[in-house]
Amino acid sequence: MNIAVFGAAGWVGRAVLENLRNRHHVRAIDYAETAWEGLSDLDGDWQGDDTVHGDIADYASVDAALAGIDAVIHTAVLGGQRGGYGIDSDAPWLINLKGLWNVLEAARERDIGRVVHVGSCQVEHPAGEFFDADRRRPDGGLYAVTKRLQEEMCRQFHDAHGMSLVVLRPCSIVDSRLGLSKYRKPLAGNWSTGWVCRHDLAEACRLAAEIQGLGFEVLHTAGPKEAEAFCNVVRTREVLGMEFRGDLDQYR
Repeated sequence: MNIAVFGAAGWVGRAVLENLRNRHHVRAIDYAETAWEGLSDLDGDWQGDDTVHGDIADYASVDAALAGIDAVIHTAVLGGQRGGYGIDSDAPWLINLKGLWNVLEAARERDIGRVVHVGSCQVEHPAGEFFDADRRRPDGGLYAVTKRLQEEMCRQFHDAHGMSLVVLRPCSIVDSRLGLSKYRKPLAGNWSTGWVCRHDLAEACRLAAEIQGLGFEVLHTAGPKEAEAFCNVVRTREVLGMEFRGDLDQYR
């Protein structure tokens, strides 16, 4: 397949590119050439031939980037280093919401068969309730609100247009191979039930893009065995036919 990866230069995006390599043709999309510098010391230089730079908040740019594409993996998200979530910042709305709407609408117009969106949600509900696909995240910060609205946007595109959409719900995305969090903090001594290795999340992204016959799914992604008591990670394994292979136990 021809698969477009938005946010390709990011923490999750780089793992997705590695997972897709030698399996599919990949179009790596991010906002600028400088986006690739942040993880070059950990992940090396991206050697792909099909790299696109553009503003995800600009519909024409997104639409052009999806020409000839069969499936989309959307990992783009506003990180704090790009202006953050201050009360006067427009960036969360433009990147997280307008950006996703552009991706979904352009994919719909181009009749792209599958969109996989990397959302976000706690693994353990603060009120002790089980997180199934219909239980939304309850927190109210600006990041949390935009991530919840992203999920609802995906749900609406499926309901209104019949699009095939898979929303993955990671909590804390780490790298079990490097022993580091997204923010480069050591994992040792900071154990969390909400961890998922970014390479397992990348595997989930690829499988969700490949499997035929999926309508709309909201699936938690968490590596620790305890997670199945708190969220629908068992369904994730069943729907995608995957196992979480990152060795997180070494950091307990």
